[in-house]
Amino acid sequence: MKGGILIKRLEDLYKKASVSDMATVCIACAEDANVLEAVESAKNIAKFILVGDTEKIRREADAAKADISRMEIVNEPNPVAACNTAVQLVSYGMAQALMKGHVDTSIIMKAVLDKEAGMRTGRKLSHLAVFELPTYHKLLFVTDAAINIAPDLDAMIEIINNSVEAVLSLGIEMPKVALLAAKEKSDPKMPVTEFVENIAARHSIYNQFWSERGTGSLASQLDIDPEEAAFTARFHLDGPLALDNAICRESVKIKGIDSPVGGDADILVCPDIEAGNILYKALAFLANAKNGGVVLGAKRPIILTSRADSAESKLISIALGILS
Repeated sequence: MKGGILIKRLEDLYKKASVSDMATVCIACAEDANVLEAVESAKNIAKFILVGDTEKIRREADAAKADISRMEIVNEPNPVAACNTAVQLVSYGMAQALMKGHVDTSIIMKAVLDKEAGMRTGRKLSHLAVFELPTYHKLLFVTDAAINIAPDLDAMIEIINNSVEAVLSLGIEMPKVALLAAKEKSDPKMPVTEFVENIAARHSIYNQFWSERGTGSLASQLDIDPEEAAFTARFHLDGPLALDNAICRESVKIKGIDSPVGGDADILVCPDIEAGNILYKALAFLANAKNGGVVLGAKRPIILTSRADSAESKLISIALGILS
């Protein structure tokens, strides 16, 4: 158990963040009351650099009853310039995470993706959300509900790897990854089932290669990267799994499904952005789940919340971002 804290609920996430080295979060366009309310709540887990219109930031801080007197403020009233400045500060190592304030996502992401900004790594960017539900026995992670529209095989593998790396960094050992579809059996009439079955088969082959340590028959038959094989050995993966198969032990029992993931998933991998976005919003609005999210794959995590998100959701996202 990494860090000595077992991560099961959001309070565990906050506790782990509070005992970690104090990270600095740089907020682009910080003139947002909800963001500053979250900043006030997050003072014990992070330090902050606020970039934006100083006068508006102070006014919104007063409205949120947030004490920003000891925080560094970089005055940049223009939203595009504020995003560029915040990205540069993170890229140069002045902060360990970037956070979106009162600005359109397209503007901050354009700054992140600028080749001169130094935030690109060559890896696929992807969104990871965390949910705490009264009906589930641990935190539940969902990817990708916001960035990738219809990922192909290579993109999906990168999305999975991004999410697994983040969850491992929280101290969750051998996370269980469920590849979601409408049913648990491969069906040519449902191409997604065959797509995720191929990913699961690939994971199984890489695991076999790693268990043989390159000495078995697979070593001579396949061109497999040993580092990637070693990484696949750090998590369980299975699919296709319908949602109930992934999170409900009773469903798995009734259907006779033999799976290392079934009924106990940590990470739900959605086949496309429509499924991811619908699941995300269903959990957030219908199930009233507490949630937060972060964008992975850049040089540093990007805390990319909606302007309509609550201060609590932003606080969760901050905790997730500084630990990812």
